[in-house]
Amino acid sequence: MKAWRKASFLLIGIIFMFFLTACGGQESSSSTNEGDSASNEEKKDLKDVKIVLNWFPKAQHGGLYAAQENGLFEKNGLKVTIEPGGPQVSSIQMVASGSADFGLAHADQMVIARNQGIELVAVAAAMQGSPQALMFHKGKGIDDFDELNGRKVYIQPGITYWDFLKSKYNLSNVQELAYTGQHSNFISDPNSVSQAFVTSEPFFLKKDGVDVETKLISDAGYNPYNVVLYVTKDYLEKNKETVKAFVDAFVEGWYLYKDSYEEINKVIQKDNADMELESLKFEAETQVDFVYGGDRAEHGVGYMTEERWATLIKQLHDLGLLEKTFDAKEIFTTEYLPKHESK
Repeated sequence: MKAWRKASFLLIGIIFMFFLTACGGQESSSSTNEGDSASNEEKKDLKDVKIVLNWFPKAQHGGLYAAQENGLFEKNGLKVTIEPGGPQVSSIQMVASGSADFGLAHADQMVIARNQGIELVAVAAAMQGSPQALMFHKGKGIDDFDELNGRKVYIQPGITYWDFLKSKYNLSNVQELAYTGQHSNFISDPNSVSQAFVTSEPFFLKKDGVDVETKLISDAGYNPYNVVLYVTKDYLEKNKETVKAFVDAFVEGWYLYKDSYEEINKVIQKDNADMELESLKFEAETQVDFVYGGDRAEHGVGYMTEERWATLIKQLHDLGLLEKTFDAKEIFTTEYLPKHESK
């Protein structure tokens, strides 16, 4: 009898413990579901925005990818889609048509777009200076641009800075040849000159066994901001909070990229499999002065000045590339840049 009662109590205890465990499991499951639901709800609340790049994904877009990879856009309430650029893609036309909300372009491209009635507003400049340059075989460089006379120069027809150089220097004895993106002709002629980006072409020429040197176009006084983040004037007026959220993440992303570029480059490579990690590393390291130099030290990444924009507007108008001048304050603003702290 005692044994039976003892067994009964034991059975009741087991049933009771099973009941508690089941309830606890339900509660835990319920909490998890509630957490998932809240997380899903937060994601539903994210605002969809698209940015189109000025070229295929490269290290020059490192800050953008760092912001995306570290969840900075989501933290600021945005779900960002990154669309690659390319030779057949005009970020300015896409943003102007409403196919994308944000774009990246060079400052001179933005100014010239005014000829088409496209009013854009720059909200941050990833590069304080331009890495555009002329490239020479090692030991065949120049001190000043008028020394180009008597030499073959491979240059893209209609490229803005070449028009500027020809207006400032007498280059009547230069033999202009179309730049095609291939360097075989340049390599075979030690006295020839080619357009280049200091962040790119020297790396590839070195791989081909050719040592080169470069001269920045900015040495001539033409130095537009590069990789500029912009929106249309209309979009800015209607989406100020979105622009602020995007710019905050974009700028913070550039600070993160500076110390984590090798990891972020792997993410960039997923979107541009043609780029070698070695090439992305070279670009990231040679663009440091352009991104983190200049006015960045005092004002932070992304900063722009009215003087620089006004100078560019005048230069393009003097070249006949801009039909009508306008106030520099119409094409840029630093209002949405985060407050600068030394980093």
